[in-house]
Amino acid sequence: MDQPSQGHLDLRSQALSAVGPWPFTTRVALEIGGVIRQRTSRSHRKRVSEACSSHSASPDSWARISHRLNLWIGSVFAIGALLFAVASGLALMPAIAGHVFDQPRINAIYFAGSIPFTIAAWLQLYQAANAGELDSGTVDSDRRFLFGWFPHRIGWTSSALQFMGTVLFNLNTLDAMLPTLNWFQQDLLIWLPDFAGSVLFLVSGYLAFIETCHRYWAWKPRSLAWWIVFINLAGCVGFMSSAVFAWVSPGAANPEFATFATMLTLQGAVCFLVGALLMLPEAGIGSA
Repeated sequence: MDQPSQGHLDLRSQALSAVGPWPFTTRVALEIGGVIRQRTSRSHRKRVSEACSSHSASPDSWARISHRLNLWIGSVFAIGALLFAVASGLALMPAIAGHVFDQPRINAIYFAGSIPFTIAAWLQLYQAANAGELDSGTVDSDRRFLFGWFPHRIGWTSSALQFMGTVLFNLNTLDAMLPTLNWFQQDLLIWLPDFAGSVLFLVSGYLAFIETCHRYWAWKPRSLAWWIVFINLAGCVGFMSSAVFAWVSPGAANPEFATFATMLTLQGAVCFLVGALLMLPEAGIGSA
């Protein structure tokens, strides 16, 4: 599904080289208008180095729109992560939570946190869908895609998987508010979407990581973009590990497993919060 939009194609380009972890391309060398430029997938889809460049011919160009999206994505993700962290912290400290924040209210906080996650994930998917091809000279597109279908782009694939994961977290946290569920219903309605959503998050996080590394692994501590994707990947690992321990067995519940799962959820939420906040300064500078 797409919507019409103003756009133009005013630069001719020729791809001189392309690298990236198979089967994706994450960095290209382009000759644009007689000038050789390096372009990376993450900086291209987020337009972090183009918001105020001469390529942005008008105030409503995609580069400026994408810059505003970066700020919204980071801010809204941070809200969702903060709510998840608060809910996890309250669940781990029942003596402090008291009777005001009983388990149903804590579950409601989790659900409230899942909504900003989904909103931010869709904004990121929308941004990736409209970024244009990495190896072209397209400055702005003449169409706007609400979702698009670009599985050959690593940024779009990562964003699409994350968006699907957030929708499953919506279901998981909503079902957790249902009363008097037996062990099978808990596994089917709560644990299964949690586990599937965590798998999608983990794959999405790793794709975002290798998109920035331009290989399957790299250590780039001087790069802000690397820290963002590395910390987010650690958050994905936390959520995935939490889902493993959250499985409900047919017999008596294991309180130690439940506590460990909540601790891992807290770790994941804190990582996502830090990663989201780091996206705000990234919005104003180039990406590695």
